[in-house]
Amino acid sequence: MPKGIYKLPPIKNEPLLHYAPRSAERNALKLKLEELNRGGLDLPMIIDGKEVRTGKLMEIRPPHNHRHLLGHYHQGDQIHVQMAIDAALKAKPAWESMRWESRAAIFLKAAELIAGPYRTEFNATTMIGQSKNAYQSEIDAVCELVDFYRYNVKNMVEIYDMQPNSAQGVWNRMVWRPLEGFVFALTPFNFTSIAGNLGAAPALMGNTVVWKPSRTAVYPAHLIMKILQEAGLPEGVINLVYAGGKETAETVFNHRDFAGLHFTGSTDVFNGMWATIAKNISRYKSYPRIVGETGGKDYILADDTANPKQVATAITRGAFEYQGQKCSAASRAYIPENIWEEIKQLVSEDLSKIRTGAVEDFSNFVNAVIDEESFNKLAKVIEDTKASPDAEIIYGGTYDKSIGYFISPTVILAKKPDYFTMREELFGPILTIYVYPPDKLEETMDILDSTTDYALTGAIFSASRDRIEKMTTRLTHTAGNFYINDKPTGAMVDQQPFGGGRASGTNDKAGSVFNLLRWVSPQCIKETLVPATDYMYPSFLED
Repeated sequence: MPKGIYKLPPIKNEPLLHYAPRSAERNALKLKLEELNRGGLDLPMIIDGKEVRTGKLMEIRPPHNHRHLLGHYHQGDQIHVQMAIDAALKAKPAWESMRWESRAAIFLKAAELIAGPYRTEFNATTMIGQSKNAYQSEIDAVCELVDFYRYNVKNMVEIYDMQPNSAQGVWNRMVWRPLEGFVFALTPFNFTSIAGNLGAAPALMGNTVVWKPSRTAVYPAHLIMKILQEAGLPEGVINLVYAGGKETAETVFNHRDFAGLHFTGSTDVFNGMWATIAKNISRYKSYPRIVGETGGKDYILADDTANPKQVATAITRGAFEYQGQKCSAASRAYIPENIWEEIKQLVSEDLSKIRTGAVEDFSNFVNAVIDEESFNKLAKVIEDTKASPDAEIIYGGTYDKSIGYFISPTVILAKKPDYFTMREELFGPILTIYVYPPDKLEETMDILDSTTDYALTGAIFSASRDRIEKMTTRLTHTAGNFYINDKPTGAMVDQQPFGGGRASGTNDKAGSVFNLLRWVSPQCIKETLVPATDYMYPSFLED
């Protein structure tokens, strides 16, 4: 077979479509939404490349219209998780020995399918299933997922190109082997791109995968598998299972060939899995790789020189896009007294114009939270705040689940900086603001740093370069993604690799070489071209 050192096609970020009124993409998306809302879904698991139906049907309903039944998915159990593990292990020898350019071609083709003929379907599926508006879906389900698949290939080639030096007469080589065993991908509801990447990144490096999506994100997960299969992914490389968390964990984490975990979700769940893995460590063939991006209590900090309009815009976008259900969403803000009243007025003006409702109405900036459990939690936060002497709601504070799980954008003013909504992750459209004396910036940064264990994203606003430098230095460990005069959301693949420290995860930066390096086990080969024939060294010879 011909050999070569192959050059990749151009790799760049996928351009964003804007879905403006009367645009072709908007018209096409509305038609697709109408088509998919007719329902009739019957979503099987995909194990060893085959559709698996159990007959145990679980309902799929849009969060913004829970009265509407879209269809069902087939719930699995431990038997199906074991089937997925067996399929992954069976597929592994052929997959890891496949030439890298063939593996690359599969994911490059998948990217082109998503960006091209399946673009409207990816957006419509995410909009309906996850209650995302058109803009939020476009940047996630299409652009970011395409970017992950393209840049993962580019990063893989860069890793393979990382080779050691060789002395005269020796050829040293680094072999980037996949892990021994299978990788478990446990994915969240809030980003279709993350769900599509957590299994794909290890797979690209030659691993085989058992993938369990969130129960509230089965719809886009099934579409991702459909695309990967059309792109040529062999049977058993990624196996999609819909099983409960407890039985999945028991089967996966007790298996000798468990080799790695790729996770995005809550800190509590991640901590629990890590503890289980540690308890079972003697069972495994090798030490499993544990990669996770977890919770956040992301912040905006302004100083007394900050531009109020810029801060207000960052608050509105950073806190309330996608209902605050981004890992990076701003959920606490620290504002100096001298600019607070102006910022308060500007944010109120912004929020008074925001519309909340179903995704089919493109004018709705805010849609529904993901499910009733989330809705009830957020409603309780609002009611507890209304009854508290330590905080007050200065905007919003209403909610309604009669048709969909709608929480209005809510702003809380905390009277003390350790109020519970300044500390705890809420994952909804609720922002808490603490107003501090302008001359207490240093003390406020100390409070910001010590208030929570999370360290995912943070943003500072200042017009002073000296202040920016001091704030950036002081807050080094408070965020894995740090923003200067911008909102703390919107990281792009290859531009702002994403991940946080402390209780926010292992900070392995999805979409970068740092993440892909976790899914390989390097082997160094030394080949001596003319081997020695005498065991003696010159230093042992007599004078």
